[in-house]
Amino acid sequence: MPASAQTFRDLHHQPTVLRLPNAWDAGSARLFESVGAKAIATTSAGVAWAQGYADGRELPMDVAVSVVASIAKLIKVPLSVDIENGYSDDPHTVAQNVKRILDAGAVGINLEDGPDAPHLLARKIEAIKTMAANSGLDVFINARTDVYLASLVDEGLRVEETLKRGNLYRQAGADGLFVAALVDVGQIEAVVQGVDLPINLLARPGLPDAEGLAKLGVHRLSAGSSVAQTLWGQAEILARGFLEQGLSEPVTQSNLTYPQIQALFGH
Repeated sequence: MPASAQTFRDLHHQPTVLRLPNAWDAGSARLFESVGAKAIATTSAGVAWAQGYADGRELPMDVAVSVVASIAKLIKVPLSVDIENGYSDDPHTVAQNVKRILDAGAVGINLEDGPDAPHLLARKIEAIKTMAANSGLDVFINARTDVYLASLVDEGLRVEETLKRGNLYRQAGADGLFVAALVDVGQIEAVVQGVDLPINLLARPGLPDAEGLAKLGVHRLSAGSSVAQTLWGQAEILARGFLEQGLSEPVTQSNLTYPQIQALFGH
């Protein structure tokens, strides 16, 4: 039986921080599950790049749904999907897009405000919750605010703005608040205390480790696109060296053997 949204929701209310090394396709999702991920979340950037698109609200919904379906049929843990802004400015259309994502096997989504007005994201959240209730579905909505990531307001106003947006999204029905690029311990404490939702942070230099974040009251830590970016970088180094030098050794010294990788997909 596929994992439920409630199972995923429960993972946000544990003594330890839910750690998500964000996947970008079925293979990476299965790999992360195999090394102990309790849930799989996608990175919109990683998914877009793997499918041949730039990140930034350009991925076609049909492609997004196809990726979700390919991941969901392969893993047993809950799947949450980063759908950026829902790929529409119309709340009803976003709700229908989310229904397609849920029907494909996801139980959670990330939905961002970005440059859009906070009230637009709130209306999208409300529309999604209404759709889910009318369809007999359940969905964990992780509302992402880009107050820090995109420097939407001056530095001294960011905690206040995050609290304002976080509580607006909570009232609209969000199940979690993702404050990407927040790293300051004092500001993390203020957000945790000021918004009654599980707080999700993004892996960044200078951020406390998962144990330290748990002590601050944080419940979720995402790798974002960083694992995908690191592997793209390593692939570039290997391919460039192979093309320029023609040496076999660097590209054949893999950490995982062919049989090990095959075993991930065995029946």
